[in-house]
Amino acid sequence: MQYLTIALTKGRLAGQTMELFEKAGYFCEELKDKKSRKLIFTNEEQRLRFFLSKGPDVPTYVEYGAADIGIVGSDIIMEEQRRCHEVLDLGFGKCTMCVAGPPEAEDLLKHHEMIRVASKYPNIARDYFYNRKHQTVDIIKLNGSVELGPIVELADVIVDIVETGSTLRANRLNVLEEVCPLSARMIVNPVSMQMKTARIREMIDRLRDCVVE
Repeated sequence: MQYLTIALTKGRLAGQTMELFEKAGYFCEELKDKKSRKLIFTNEEQRLRFFLSKGPDVPTYVEYGAADIGIVGSDIIMEEQRRCHEVLDLGFGKCTMCVAGPPEAEDLLKHHEMIRVASKYPNIARDYFYNRKHQTVDIIKLNGSVELGPIVELADVIVDIVETGSTLRANRLNVLEEVCPLSARMIVNPVSMQMKTARIREMIDRLRDCVVE
């Protein structure tokens, strides 16, 4: 039996993913060894292989077939726009993609004025403003704390993930519009879906049953 290779997003998402996998009957004891310097973790009995990756790389591994399956936030799926099948919402890692800024920016959004938007997610921001709001904007990609954008007058608003809103409030910024809800998703390589159909469908079904519970 061939391995099923699964790319996990590093950090809290990986821990939540393995809790769900164990609930569904899939295990990997090697992953629990925090001192391990291994890059690939295996369960020989179940023929499973796991590796940890930065979120934006997970869809790349899946698109090119280095991983059959990936677990990643829906924000990354939308931003990276890779050729993968999104097959399951795992129900954790919930947050919201929002447009945020100082209170006075609200009028700029209402009147569809030309504004500057700072974001780590330029593709999501572009799709939201151009295709949904039909508003022309100048999008500036930032990799660090995007909240700085409006504060130093680099941008009028930001598009970013909001979980609790505490960082926004601490910097006198408000959520002005909600773009979309986000959560962890399971993605599958299209070729793997054809070649390993039975095993992947069984995994999807078992995980879905646990999510529903």
